Amino acid sequence: MLIAQITDIHLGFDPDNPSEFNRKRLDQVLRVLTSMDPMPDLLLATGDLVDRGDSDSYRRLENALSICPFPVWPCMGNHDVRDNFLEHFPRIPTVDGFVQYEIDAGKLRFLVIDTLEEGRHGGAFCAVRARWLSDRLTEQPDRDTVIVMHHPPVDVGIEWMATHPEEPWVQRFTGAIDGHKQIKAIICGHLHRPISVAWRGTTIAICPSTAPQVALDLAPIDPEVPDNRAMIIADPPAYALHMWNGREMISHFDNADEHVMLAKFDAKMQPLVQALMAERPDDEEEPPLRAVC
Repeated sequence: MLIAQITDIHLGFDPDNPSEFNRKRLDQVLRVLTSMDPMPDLLLATGDLVDRGDSDSYRRLENALSICPFPVWPCMGNHDVRDNFLEHFPRIPTVDGFVQYEIDAGKLRFLVIDTLEEGRHGGAFCAVRARWLSDRLTEQPDRDTVIVMHHPPVDVGIEWMATHPEEPWVQRFTGAIDGHKQIKAIICGHLHRPISVAWRGTTIAICPSTAPQVALDLAPIDPEVPDNRAMIIADPPAYALHMWNGREMISHFDNADEHVMLAKFDAKMQPLVQALMAERPDDEEEPPLRAVC
């Protein structure tokens, strides 16, 4: 199964511009995703879908995503507004007013959760949402499951974007998932950077944004002393591809710019490809024994 992910679209950042920069970046990524082979089975759009939460931006997002020949499943980020979102995406389920729902994708089960608290930049996860997540995990303890959310529940070292592990919402989230071994990955956005974290027995995969990226700077920051560091940079619009092989999730991150080809699979490269693939054991062959010291 191949799962595509886009995040932090921030459509409407330039609301009066019909040729908005963030829309062009989104369209660039969607052109890549809809023309690749193999094509994704589904697309996750992990929050900050629009920049100001306005209805018109969700209308334009709906229009942009309409070219996708595969299902698109969104979740809420801190820039989103639930009521305006649901006006244009009424098919997306809710529970107790939160945009939380299950995707049954056959080989995998996805649990999409809502970490939005309107007016707050960081994440939120109340007792109602935590109980829903815990109940869903308890229902199917042997089903391979992926959790989809906007805010990563971990500090990745970019101090001005950091999530503190002792934040109440993180504690509620970890309490809801503790003891559930079927969670194969947690897929997030929010940080505008490609990041992978081994966390509590699973992997957090954080997708870079279609909107401009956050600069990689791990130095401490003093909020009282502006130091002219780079914060937002014009790196290319990006996306993730998560490949489920039946055992583990493999996450690839790429951007939608044209890549300069330095080698191609032609007659000159054919011997290398043949040699590499010949080293692999046949599927029916018993793998060689390995010594364990």
